[in-house]
Amino acid sequence: MKISKTKLQSLARLKQKKQRDAEGLFCAEGAKCVVDTLGHFDLYYLVATPRWLSENPRSEALEASPAEMARLSGLSTPADVIAYYRKPELDRAEWESGICSRLTLLLDGVQDPGNLGTIIRVADWFGVRHIAASHDTADLFNAKTVQATMGAISRVSLLYTDLGALVGKYPQLRVFGTLLEGENIYSQPLAANGFIVMGNEGKGISADLRRLVTDPLLIPSYPPGEPTSESLNVSMATGITLSEFRRRQF
Repeated sequence: MKISKTKLQSLARLKQKKQRDAEGLFCAEGAKCVVDTLGHFDLYYLVATPRWLSENPRSEALEASPAEMARLSGLSTPADVIAYYRKPELDRAEWESGICSRLTLLLDGVQDPGNLGTIIRVADWFGVRHIAASHDTADLFNAKTVQATMGAISRVSLLYTDLGALVGKYPQLRVFGTLLEGENIYSQPLAANGFIVMGNEGKGISADLRRLVTDPLLIPSYPPGEPTSESLNVSMATGITLSEFRRRQF
């Protein structure tokens, strides 16, 4: 069935966060992202070009031209298929269940949707299934975020909350944070549980949360003392940090 003008206009409005929030929907763009998320969320609409549908017949799909897909897409290069899902409802009690026995990633003001999506993908790779984010962190359901997760959004649960209050509920847990004044991550004792804090792309970890860090860590450049790049991208730093934590568990 071809997409109607009315439905096209309605779905195009979902590029705006306030509209997605109002309707409780989000979208996944691109063949891999759609394939990896279908079946994990409640499907609202599936829209695709004739070319994609000729290779992937879906009776429930709406057919749209490339020009119409461009109107719907939140990406610079429109995809051949977009899936619209209902946002899942997060059960906070379930999310916190078992928090004392696992690693939980905390994101403090990560602004870039691509960085957020990549961090979720990295967390998924290293078996970190629970992420808490400050309220000023980028939108989980931004199209760029969803695409950057490469399907990991279906396996990693993200809670937006007051990070300081969350940490305060579990004083028995160590709080690891990447800081310039931290100790070399490769020589410090780590743990199989606790919080790992990653900060804003430009400002790092906020002052209030920094005070709660019990184990400040530094990812050193190499060789020591030689000129290097000013800093690491937050998603890259997250990957290095999680890799070192998991390496200690092998």
